[in-house]
Amino acid sequence: MKSIFDVPLSELRRRRSAKWTLHPSDVLPLPVAEMDVRLPSSVAAALHEAVDLSDTGYFGDRGALVEAFRGFAARHWNWHIEPGAVTTFADVGVGVIEVIRLLTRPGDGVVIMPPVYPSFYPWLDQAGVAAVPVPLVERERGGRIDLDGVERALRDGTRVVLLCHPHNPFGRIHGPDELRALARIAERHGAVVLSDEIHAPMAHPGQPVHPYLTLGEEAAATGIAFTSASKAFNLAGLKCAVAVADAQRHVLTRLPEQVPWGVGILGMVASIAAFTHEDSWLDRLNHSLAANAALLRDLLAEHLPGVTFPEPKASYLAWLDCTALDLGPDPAQVFLERGRVALSSGPTFGPHGEGHARLNFGCSPELLEQAVVRMAGALP
Repeated sequence: MKSIFDVPLSELRRRRSAKWTLHPSDVLPLPVAEMDVRLPSSVAAALHEAVDLSDTGYFGDRGALVEAFRGFAARHWNWHIEPGAVTTFADVGVGVIEVIRLLTRPGDGVVIMPPVYPSFYPWLDQAGVAAVPVPLVERERGGRIDLDGVERALRDGTRVVLLCHPHNPFGRIHGPDELRALARIAERHGAVVLSDEIHAPMAHPGQPVHPYLTLGEEAAATGIAFTSASKAFNLAGLKCAVAVADAQRHVLTRLPEQVPWGVGILGMVASIAAFTHEDSWLDRLNHSLAANAALLRDLLAEHLPGVTFPEPKASYLAWLDCTALDLGPDPAQVFLERGRVALSSGPTFGPHGEGHARLNFGCSPELLEQAVVRMAGALP
């Protein structure tokens, strides 16, 4: 299967998104969670039609979006969602912040599992709560939830768990037994699990994802899930996300009435097309991601044998362990300054991020090889 990452570098340099404008033109940018793909054809057509109609007003009836997502969830995860269980947000971050505000009081704690998506930290700050780190264990093998640590945190009074599933930056898909155990702990302590599942559509071939809310009565009783087409279909700038809740649906009914107005109408249009028509495109993407992950492993073995990363099961992120290179706490800074390759800084992911960097391999094989060669050339 031909790689989906076939956009020439000269074309990518013309883009105005964060990935291609935050660094000088001599830098190969591999940090920001965007991919070097062209829009799926039905998504592009739907957006062109909206522009031709000058259909760029406020977000309106969300019914078609809800139905498109319900169909997508049923096909991909055998997840049968009631229409009234779905709420819309501008993006997952907005949703998480607003829901945390409803579930907590200022200064309360929220469990997170570092090293984890750096935006979790400012989200918690905006919600007026404190991070309660319960680091993943077995990190060298891709990480596993420290269930005992979560239980201790909840026993001490924390009542919200912010879960990253699949996990960013490891690309780990938490197993169903592990998630059921987490749900039992949450129910035992009257806690709510907020499951950020934005990377779930990008499971690599043969790697099933089990959404949190599908894993039994305890999960349905304790969970609120958040997701979007934005990562899998490269639509982050269009602003459209959904949340799903079963027993916790009453929380979503208390959201400020202005929240849905933040959804972009073009984000809705694009998401409906992606969820409805682009299963084949997504399958091609996930095969290309798995191929790139294997290529990255081979390239590192050849050019940077001291650098390793746990095998990602989903998405386009590699958590590079650079500690053997002795580049200090933030190797990404070294690779940028000396090799002109931009990666995400490991320390920004929280505890256990020192000596690491996150690489986004959602790019062409040629660009990936060029980046690793440059990184190798950056060594003292």
